Amino acid sequence: MSDLEQDRLSSPEDLAPTTDTKPVAAAASDDDRFECRACGYKYNPSKGDPRNRIIAGTPFSVLPMTWKCPSCGVKKTAFANIGTTESYGFKENQGYGFGVNTMTPGQKSLLIYGGLAVGILIFLSLYTLN
Repeated sequence: MSDLEQDRLSSPEDLAPTTDTKPVAAAASDDDRFECRACGYKYNPSKGDPRNRIIAGTPFSVLPMTWKCPSCGVKKTAFANIGTTESYGFKENQGYGFGVNTMTPGQKSLLIYGGLAVGILIFLSLYTLN
């Protein structure tokens, strides 16, 4: 390690304690859905909230603080981010596998049980061989 790198690593700014101890929250994107923790209502930005005159395409972060759950009436702060509607599973894993990570849960079930049914049919067809 050179002297310049060593000086840079041991500078007073690096050794000074930080006063900012707030946890950093993950930023929500405009297409993230939010779920009410009280009743399970899901706010979908692509649909909006027709009951409260919120037009489609309105992100959750833009909703007024006076907005309440149309189902049970709790405040906006009682909602939890549940991710986007376009992808299922973790965003980091979307590029791996044989495309299964981008399937909906219904498509995955169809693939699993459909494969199982085909396997059983092939196994049963072996009894027809003499």
